[in-house]
Amino acid sequence: MLSTFLSYKPGFLINGKDYLNFSVEHWINDGLMSMFFFVVGLELKREFIGGELRDLRKVTLPIMAAIFGMLLPAAIYTIFNAGTPTSNGWGIPMATDIAFALAVVYMLGERVPISAKVFLTTLAIVDDLGAVVVIALFYTSEISVLNIGIGMLFLGVMLLGNRLGVKNVLFYGILGIGGVWLAFLMSGIHATISAVLAAMVIPADSRIPEAVFIARIKKFTTQFKLAEPNDVRTLEPEQLEILSKVKSDSVHATPPLQRLEHSLHPLVSFFIMPIFALANAGVSFIDMDISVLFANNVALGVIFGLFLGKPLGIIFAVWFTEKIGFGKRSHDMTWRTVAGVGFITTIGFTMSMFVTMLVFNSPENYIQSKIGIFTASILGGIIGYTLLNRKIPTN
Repeated sequence: MLSTFLSYKPGFLINGKDYLNFSVEHWINDGLMSMFFFVVGLELKREFIGGELRDLRKVTLPIMAAIFGMLLPAAIYTIFNAGTPTSNGWGIPMATDIAFALAVVYMLGERVPISAKVFLTTLAIVDDLGAVVVIALFYTSEISVLNIGIGMLFLGVMLLGNRLGVKNVLFYGILGIGGVWLAFLMSGIHATISAVLAAMVIPADSRIPEAVFIARIKKFTTQFKLAEPNDVRTLEPEQLEILSKVKSDSVHATPPLQRLEHSLHPLVSFFIMPIFALANAGVSFIDMDISVLFANNVALGVIFGLFLGKPLGIIFAVWFTEKIGFGKRSHDMTWRTVAGVGFITTIGFTMSMFVTMLVFNSPENYIQSKIGIFTASILGGIIGYTLLNRKIPTN
């Protein structure tokens, strides 16, 4: 029933010609997941402007850990599958599911030092950036230069609007979806890349500067105090008008980038990701032939790539970076903590499944990869949780 629904092609028929004739599953993977990557792009831009990635000299350690944590899994997968038709799946074990990884760490609360949480967050951001680059460069189909040009033209208009001080979210939404995303969807480059590019041109400054906003809020607070009160629970029209102005100024004092990020996070976390998981994560164990599962080395390459490649790559990167003097751990980042963070990053889930969808057309390879992802993610998550679940010292 679900597979029948996912394979349905809604499409449009104009003058006897099909347009956007994609399956429901394709719309989920290229449409809804573009929303996820748009939020990722917003987060990346915010981190580069005023977050963990603002001063690259201070984040050398997690950046190196992210790089080696992507390269070693890809190398291990390639060793298992070199010279075979499935060798192009090396990007599958490179990815980390940020949401799951951070959720596990924050579940542990104070048992995990702040430095480790910052380390993992920065690593995950760089990991996301790496995944975007890999998808853009290596997992695209035939490319239409015309459609890419149209998409870049719309992107240029969005950038111009940013430079001219346009802060209207609707302006960027119409051009981003109806122009950039639609053009990239038809171009052959995966549409999720357009979402990241569109996020990068969303304004990061507000219409009302902080100092002006503070002064206006003080004025409105004074007006609200002086407004004629009443003896009932409801407010007077004058008070409602003042609150309306406060609400309007609060919106204009929030940069469009952060306004969009804040409003889209719940939609992505509680709607888009569950739908993506429902459409792509299903594995039927009924009549599953074990000999088919291990007919090649896809599952083994993914399992060992994620389960061993991720933590070993991260541990080696930290050791090597400290050895050459380019970075230094904080005093509470013990090797046990580094190893725990390394195993937490083996949780690939949605990101690894997304790359699997881009790589394989064969149902057998698809299932082999997903079994490998689930196995490594669950085992790695358990070990990472155990390593990080240390006792809190008592005074």
